[in-house]
Amino acid sequence: MRCFLILCTMLTSAVFAADLPPIPAAAIARKRELLFADDFSGAGPAKVWQKVVPTFVVEQGALKGTQTRDKDVPSADGKSVIKAHAAVHGLEIPTKDSVVECRIKFGGATMIDVEFDDRKYTGAHYGHLCRAQVRLNGVTLIDERDGTMRNDIYAMSKDPNQKAERGRLLKGRTATYPARLESGKWYALVVETVGDTMRVTLDGKPAGYLRSSGIAHATKSKIELGVAGRDGFFDDLKVWNAGPASP
Repeated sequence: MRCFLILCTMLTSAVFAADLPPIPAAAIARKRELLFADDFSGAGPAKVWQKVVPTFVVEQGALKGTQTRDKDVPSADGKSVIKAHAAVHGLEIPTKDSVVECRIKFGGATMIDVEFDDRKYTGAHYGHLCRAQVRLNGVTLIDERDGTMRNDIYAMSKDPNQKAERGRLLKGRTATYPARLESGKWYALVVETVGDTMRVTLDGKPAGYLRSSGIAHATKSKIELGVAGRDGFFDDLKVWNAGPASP
């Protein structure tokens, strides 16, 4: 799986743009029914959680993710390479518009994110749709379905001669907003998706916003939590179906 490496390459070179769209001050989504909640009070992750990429454990009442696939290694048969990848934990929760709330804490991690996928969708690599990534110095929102993971654009990442064309196609598919977070401190993270828009808040304050067509994918069948580096924590996770905040 090359998606994590591609995202890292793209985001490492990203520059905080001066002309980022303003983040709506008010919520863009209105909560409807609560679909899922987990306070991670058990001895380990509940059975409903799917181990996508190791490693997650429950520690002191929180879900801890640690990237253990931190370098490329040969496969067991020696015929391929298992690529480095962030730790990923997944849930099957079909949504279209939603509100995902949780608390996050950096304990050495370089990135913590909430991702939406549809494994049955074949137009993007591995069914990746969109995600919100949090780092100590910024919040990045990504349309993967029509951006980085769209099949033709994903293929271009392997050809240096198509770098300029790939960059043109990716224009407007990602937005990175500056932030100042502290390691070891808990933050309340909210990710709203409504239609073709995604909004992020941290501790109730607007932190990121993106409008892009791939976010509007109607069958977001999977929600995944990701951690790059060592260690990142999640707690008090809640997922709601939602509708637009304004009729």
